[in-house]
Amino acid sequence: MFLIQDNVRRILAVDDNKDILELLQYILEDYGYKVLTLADGHNLFEKINEYRPDLILLDIMLGDMDGRELCKEVKQKTETNNIPVILISASHDAGDLTRHENGKPDGFIPKPFDINTLLNTVQRQIAA
Repeated sequence: MFLIQDNVRRILAVDDNKDILELLQYILEDYGYKVLTLADGHNLFEKINEYRPDLILLDIMLGDMDGRELCKEVKQKTETNNIPVILISASHDAGDLTRHENGKPDGFIPKPFDINTLLNTVQRQIAA
């Protein structure tokens, strides 16, 4: 069980690339966020219930899972639909994502990502 402080914003980062997860955690924690990482989406809803993130960073291509489908599930569940989801991917652009109106993500960050773009997108969604 995680000890959660009310003043610290929590981010759940999901990516099958360990290096990307470490980079996201390093950058975001350096800017005051608490970051939990997952290498796949299999336990996503269990971790959401346990960690109660303020935002989810979700890779589109997660090996045997599609991040767009996970995003859709998050957005369709009453208990999680208010959590902003930002999709990240090297192989898609934001235009591809608008076709999934039900379960549409709150943002998109292309890989490789710029640190300022990452921080601005995260801050904008958490503040919304």
